[in-house]
Amino acid sequence: MRQYLQCGRFGFDLDARPLVMGILNVTPDSFSDGGRFQSLEFAVSRAEEMISEGVDMIDIGGESTRPGSPAVPLDEELRRVIPAVYALRDLGKPLSIDTYKPEVMREAILAGADMINDINAFRAPGALAAVADSDCALCVMHMQRSPETMQQSPEYADVVEEVVAFLRERVEAMVAAGIERQRICIDPGFGFGKTVEHNYALLRNLGKMQQDLGLPVLAGLSRKSMIGAVTGKPLEQRLAGSLAGALAALAHGARIVRVHDVAETVDAFKVWQAAAIH
Repeated sequence: MRQYLQCGRFGFDLDARPLVMGILNVTPDSFSDGGRFQSLEFAVSRAEEMISEGVDMIDIGGESTRPGSPAVPLDEELRRVIPAVYALRDLGKPLSIDTYKPEVMREAILAGADMINDINAFRAPGALAAVADSDCALCVMHMQRSPETMQQSPEYADVVEEVVAFLRERVEAMVAAGIERQRICIDPGFGFGKTVEHNYALLRNLGKMQQDLGLPVLAGLSRKSMIGAVTGKPLEQRLAGSLAGALAALAHGARIVRVHDVAETVDAFKVWQAAAIH
């Protein structure tokens, strides 16, 4: 059965080709590009640049979720995110909003967002109600504990089985809330309460995850510590490692890859597809 993703104003045949989701952080403290795109003018400029580079969707984040990061007040996140949605909604690409707050979800959908990307897997009170009646795509992610504490000795008996079980439970709750499965994609949550070994075990088992749950996988490992741990490179020197990670995610079954380096990833995907065995 072909995998299709209903994404607000857009629809994607995920068997036709993999999608590149470009990261646009409108925060002063993002782990990778904090502050660079905080002003609306720079955010629009970067979005237009990503579109020229071939991005398929843009993921807007108003709160850093790097390890140890504190929560951002609701009104501050709204102040950062909602103007960006209004500014970018007519550029011809789906807009994803990276938030776990139901109030931000509601306002973003009203403003024109096409996808909600929730690190908390729509567990907050009111989150499922906030998105159920829309046609937005929904990305449900696994995280152990919270961003403030998630990297303090994460432990699993079997990380793959536990992540799959968690995602299955959340997907069942979403379907029970009236959400169509064609609106849902799943994310194992690389770096969100996982050791390096946990992350690579999940990467190797993306195909199993997709097969077990029957839903497309979104993989976000761009520039993360799992890349640095293997390459020994600091944050600003993880491009090659991130590209390898993105291609490995494709090889193991991911359909959407969330990245900082759009132009390079798009080129890598084009070569990958040209060389693919059909």
